[in-house]
Amino acid sequence: MGKYDGFEVPIHRSLTEQILMGGVPRQIALLNGTLAAALGLGMQSWLSLPICLVFHVLAVVATKRDPQFFDCFKRHIRQKSYYST
Repeated sequence: MGKYDGFEVPIHRSLTEQILMGGVPRQIALLNGTLAAALGLGMQSWLSLPICLVFHVLAVVATKRDPQFFDCFKRHIRQKSYYST
């Protein structure tokens, strides 16, 4: 018998997965929905609704390929492209 036999701890899936709304991270879904509502209802720019729908579909595809795509993208945007010496 091994040293750690019998010591298994079940981990619930909700502790390791992100909270998704409509297949995308919650922050992205809220941002996209708010933008669609503001442009579509507030400014009566009905052309923005299909654009936001296309953005949502692209966000779903990106999330399916890598669930942490948007977190990684936010970090990439914040990092400097050069380091001063």
